[in-house]
Amino acid sequence: MSDRELIKQKKEALIEITDGFADRYLDEDYKMLCQKLIDKMSRKRQVPFLSGKPEIWAAAVVYALGQINFLFDKNFEPYVSTTDLCNYFKTSQSTTSQKAKIIRDMFKMRYFDEEFSTERMQKENPLNEFVMIDGLIVPVSAVMKTLDEKEAQLQKELGLEDEYLEAKEK
Repeated sequence: MSDRELIKQKKEALIEITDGFADRYLDEDYKMLCQKLIDKMSRKRQVPFLSGKPEIWAAAVVYALGQINFLFDKNFEPYVSTTDLCNYFKTSQSTTSQKAKIIRDMFKMRYFDEEFSTERMQKENPLNEFVMIDGLIVPVSAVMKTLDEKEAQLQKELGLEDEYLEAKEK
């Protein structure tokens, strides 16, 4: 069996295992993120899941995604405890956590990660309300207010103030 065939076979097995967990405890968003992460892992030069038990890697994938998306926080939905996750995959929490850290480090996964955050986390990201301008972090509302003021001033200078005000009212 070639390396590509082995990688494909193990990747499909991991996806099947994580799909089962997602169907039982999570949602479609997590299911798709698990598949995306496993697929990305399979394209690494050194594919991490070629060695070790597939259940450990499957648990680590869910664990890594869960950590950055607050899966283990009871205030968020869906919620799963780390104990329930590890019991489902029949893995130890320390081993699962160690493998999850490898995955998070490998892909530089952080809270509110653009690539691996759930849709809900992307929408609720508190940093969405800020932009960086010349190295300074400012609220978007302040930028918009300044732009509106500058536009109004320009319209006034061009003698188009009445048209501008009419357009703003619409």
